[in-house]
Amino acid sequence: MDIIGPDTLVFGVGDLEGACQLVLDFGQGRRVAIELADAFAPIHVANIRAMARAGFYDGLVIERVQDGYVTQWGDPDGKKPLPPVGIVRVPPAEYERPAAGLAFDPLPYRDTFADAVGFVDGWPAGTDSGRTWLIHCYGMVGVARDLSPDTGSGSDLYAVIGHSPRQLDRNIALVGRVLSGMEVLTAQPRGSGEFGMYDDKSLRLPILRARVAADMPAAERPHFEVLKTDSASYRTWRQFKADRHDSFFVRPAGALDICNALPPVRGGL
Repeated sequence: MDIIGPDTLVFGVGDLEGACQLVLDFGQGRRVAIELADAFAPIHVANIRAMARAGFYDGLVIERVQDGYVTQWGDPDGKKPLPPVGIVRVPPAEYERPAAGLAFDPLPYRDTFADAVGFVDGWPAGTDSGRTWLIHCYGMVGVARDLSPDTGSGSDLYAVIGHSPRQLDRNIALVGRVLSGMEVLTAQPRGSGEFGMYDDKSLRLPILRARVAADMPAAERPHFEVLKTDSASYRTWRQFKADRHDSFFVRPAGALDICNALPPVRGGL
């Protein structure tokens, strides 16, 4: 299905949505582009932008790759000081938010972890008892933290690289999703230490540079097209995935998991 047209959200060219992107450069053409979820974790996201603009992430490393779970990057030694200004060092627990004011478009299928799941402006979300939260689907980005009440400052981040760990929902601040470059995060060697940490420091892949896309020269900014989840085209695509009747499928499922219903994205860095 061609998703170019009025059902497609285009961003990454310096508009508001473009400002919501974080670009990580690992060298040798390896880049990761991340859309940030201001509506769900505004304080953590503001921290992440401030850290990127202050150069905090530059020189940090991929420190942990746990098979079927997450890839995490940050400062494994915990010695790099946070920027002196513009950072909330102890953010609140932005794990969920009031559902009021959000345009929630539910999926017509049952879910195990929430009363209903669907999308808010393209973000996979669950809702229950007047609260809404982002869902730990493949490619979602969260803030690593220690035990509660610690919420993490955004200095260490992770991306989901395996089967959706939905048990983490509403326990960690999800702040974004990877739009491009998942192959960089999934292709790293698995760590042999506890929770996939790298005991062998030579395996740590450094971040050469982190930038907010809106700050990049126009010719270098990433450009993506995302199918709108409230569009007729998306609903047709979703229904086809849930209830396939082509020659390959003997028994159509008639259902679709939220993490298998993420809207198609195309474009690049």
